[in-house]
Amino acid sequence: MPAPTEPVMSAAELADYLDEVYPQINAEGPLISVTEVRPGATVVRLNADERHLRPGGTVSGPTMFMLADLGAYAVILAHIGRVALAVTTNLNINFLMKPQPGPLDATATILKLGKRLVVTDIAINDSGGELVAHATATYSIPPRV
Repeated sequence: MPAPTEPVMSAAELADYLDEVYPQINAEGPLISVTEVRPGATVVRLNADERHLRPGGTVSGPTMFMLADLGAYAVILAHIGRVALAVTTNLNINFLMKPQPGPLDATATILKLGKRLVVTDIAINDSGGELVAHATATYSIPPRV
């Protein structure tokens, strides 16, 4: 396996940039935070509350899908820099458990960083560390001018 890619943005820089390009994420108060950036990976936390629940009181699938997509976007930006127009080309998710409201951590890892495509792996864990969903995502990187 190749050596992990070194990040070009810190957690604070990445959080500031996400706030800049997606101000709606935290517009109603703190919802998403970047908790860690390390070589080849990031951790993004969602504080799931009543807005994110489905009938039965568990965090909804669309909420976890959004977290997986944001986690992939975050790990990519942390490693290639401010490229706001990187876009999802594919995202596959498997829901493994029904998480309760509370913090969910998406640990996104770069599997392959190419010139035009990036493939990522995202593990979503609940506050007890249980794996509740697993996703893979591919992003397209626009050509550098």
